[in-house]
Amino acid sequence: MSKFADKWQKPPTPTVGERVKEAVRPPGPLKHRLETAVRQIQVQITRLDSTANRLREKDSGIFNKVVTAIQKHDMSHASVYANELAEIRKISKMVTQAKVALEQIVLRLNTVQELGDIVVTLTPAMAVIRNVRTGLGTVLPEAEHEMGEINGLLSSILVDAGMLGGYTISFEAASEDAEKILSEASAVAEQRMKEKLPELPLETKIPTTESVS
Repeated sequence: MSKFADKWQKPPTPTVGERVKEAVRPPGPLKHRLETAVRQIQVQITRLDSTANRLREKDSGIFNKVVTAIQKHDMSHASVYANELAEIRKISKMVTQAKVALEQIVLRLNTVQELGDIVVTLTPAMAVIRNVRTGLGTVLPEAEHEMGEINGLLSSILVDAGMLGGYTISFEAASEDAEKILSEASAVAEQRMKEKLPELPLETKIPTTESVS
């Protein structure tokens, strides 16, 4: 465990080979690198929160257009606006789900204290981040690149932790854990949207809105 403590807390003395590896794998103690990853994820959470707020403002404006069109008995425009609103709410749910999932990852990473915790925590965390990265690619292209960098940093930490402790990584268990995190995040996102966003008037409800709660 003293070997792990040194790797966890103290900057290692690099060999010639390790200096070469620094070009592709961030150097430094595991704890520092993990803290760096957490800070980078928190930046993405803040960005997603801002995006969610902008989408709610846009949602409110389009919703008002739906109501106004109905009041004028202009159902053709009401339907167009309702379709646009449905698409906005799909994106809002995806952004909120991503934000909640990343918040769960940060909570887990902040509890890491031992070598075994790193392996058990990072593997599903990386799966969640890959999923979030893919989903946000069309909404926040810049986030896709940054999520890739975070995943790369977590991957390097996981490899070093695995080599140091001789742990075998269970990708099957990690996949199940990641699916659980994403499922819970989806449920939370759906509930938050129900609480914050008004229901469309029945007259304008269309099939595409049924998938957006």
